[in-house]
Amino acid sequence: MSELTKEEAFLTLYTDLAREGPGAAADPAWALSVAATPAQARIVDAGCGSGADTVTLAKERPKARIEAVDKIGHFVAAAKRRTAPFGERVQVRQGDMARLEGPYDLIWCAGAIYFLGVTEGLRAWRSALAPGGAVAFSEPCLLPRPSAAARAFWATEYPQISDVAGIRARVAEAGYRVLGEQMQVGDAWEAFYIPMAKRIATLRPGATGALAEALDAAEAEIARWRAAPSEIAYALMVVAPE
Repeated sequence: MSELTKEEAFLTLYTDLAREGPGAAADPAWALSVAATPAQARIVDAGCGSGADTVTLAKERPKARIEAVDKIGHFVAAAKRRTAPFGERVQVRQGDMARLEGPYDLIWCAGAIYFLGVTEGLRAWRSALAPGGAVAFSEPCLLPRPSAAARAFWATEYPQISDVAGIRARVAEAGYRVLGEQMQVGDAWEAFYIPMAKRIATLRPGATGALAEALDAAEAEIARWRAAPSEIAYALMVVAPE
């Protein structure tokens, strides 16, 4: 059997995981409430991964039209399977989340706007928002008085991290205002890392090459998180154009 490529190893690690990043089902529900997203809204899950939040959005707004976009075909296929029970009102496609067309009443983006940059992503999405529409996104956030362990985690994972004031400044630079914010700490990260640790244990026997490297990197990331689990956070923000 031939060795896996780095991309194949990454996809193997994430296969069968419920999520591709920290979060919880309560997060989209909170954002929909803060944004006052109407019942018959048009919503997009930008950077949907395998569709965990797409499912929640569809459940929370059973009369809404939901779209989901991701650039990775493997995740798109998984999201299509996951959302199949919702029928035609949920559409999943492979594409570039930077090029949304809309108009959408809510753009939801969990842990992926950093690929574009907060200011850059919000500017790109402004023309895709319907009148009165909002964007909900989560972004790595440095909590007050971070420990050395927390700084070490982000130095490896996201060295350009800022505190929440810095995120607010990037939102304002894009011409948006903050409607609501909350921190994703603890449970939201356990929901990601605990299943990943179990997945690593399943894959570890016999793992070599790129797969072994991917497992090693994931284990090291989990270990850095375990060193400061109450300090590693995303800021979940709901924002709207000024």
